[in-house]
Amino acid sequence: MVDRFAGLSRFLSFVLRHEPEAIGLHLDREGWASVDELIVCARTRGRTLDAATIAEVVATNDKQRFALSDDGARIRAVQGHSIDVDLGLAPVVPPALLHHGTATRFLVAIRRDGLRPLDRQFVHLSASVTAAERVGARHGKPVVIAVHAFEAHEAGHVFHLSQNHVWLVRTLPPEFLAIPEGVPA
Repeated sequence: MVDRFAGLSRFLSFVLRHEPEAIGLHLDREGWASVDELIVCARTRGRTLDAATIAEVVATNDKQRFALSDDGARIRAVQGHSIDVDLGLAPVVPPALLHHGTATRFLVAIRRDGLRPLDRQFVHLSASVTAAERVGARHGKPVVIAVHAFEAHEAGHVFHLSQNHVWLVRTLPPEFLAIPEGVPA
């Protein structure tokens, strides 16, 4: 069952965060899709889904990447979009330090340009060093960058906190980053 849900989670991430048009799915401005439409569109691509399975994937996803509306009729990804959606997140004052996990091969660009979202809407930050290390490890040899988040906030950078507790910011210049010294790029 876990393997089935892992595959469904990847499928939902793909269509709700990146390419809903790949299955003909329509997202509203806030990233919500009809569960019924998702089921029909998935079926046209050979995926058999039902509302109960979708609800279980949402409830059991280890990273809590998805949310269902209170009535269970709509679903959306809570962060990580490469498509333009407005999650309606209010600005939040961040703690003094947050963390960004990345791979060492990206350090040259980060030292020069700071943190940029690349193909996503936001840069993702974590309150936990451990969580940031896990993110960095997905991309290669991991390194964790300390982010002086409150200082960046005071300088005008707007932070948001997603429903699954991922901190989001549009960009962060290098002056707010503490990149470990001696880490080869």
